[in-house]
Amino acid sequence: MCGIVGYIGPKNCVPIILEGLKRLEYRGYDSAGIAIVKDNTLFIEKRAGKVVDLVDRISSANGNLSAQLGMGHTRWATHGEPNDVNAHPHWDSKKEIAIIHNGIIENYLAIKTKLLREGHTFESATDTEVLAHLIEEIYKTTNDITKAVRLALVEVEGTYGLVVISSREPDKIIVARKGSPLIIGVGDG
Repeated sequence: MCGIVGYIGPKNCVPIILEGLKRLEYRGYDSAGIAIVKDNTLFIEKRAGKVVDLVDRISSANGNLSAQLGMGHTRWATHGEPNDVNAHPHWDSKKEIAIIHNGIIENYLAIKTKLLREGHTFESATDTEVLAHLIEEIYKTTNDITKAVRLALVEVEGTYGLVVISSREPDKIIVARKGSPLIIGVGDG
């Protein structure tokens, strides 16, 4: 299991997401990460260890990091060892789509094999990165992140609670679930 926090709205999402991750940390996770879209650019920072390690990394590397769309993750490793590379979020090969996923994609090896034949390369040992690349492949023909996620999930066997953002569509945050819990909150604005 993992903890996921996403935000889209008028406020700076970074402190909201980091506070959410801190509140989830009691569950014994091994890594944490954050993805934001700012000025149509996707930024990801992730670290093995505790949320404080992520906060320290963001503070030292980026100073006043702010955006109005983002998501964060605390991970308990199921695919790949707990390290910076396997920590979530993961992105596609163009670094335009970011995904956080809770659950297990049972057929990820078959999907990965197909994507390798199509020229994709992978950085991590996770099933989640495979899903990011599958969404990217479908996005090439749909040019609609919502539709690409929906069509990718038709090919997936297993369970998931996921959040997806794209620098090409910075006004959307896509969520989906099958067998994993997902809660959506809507506030003023």
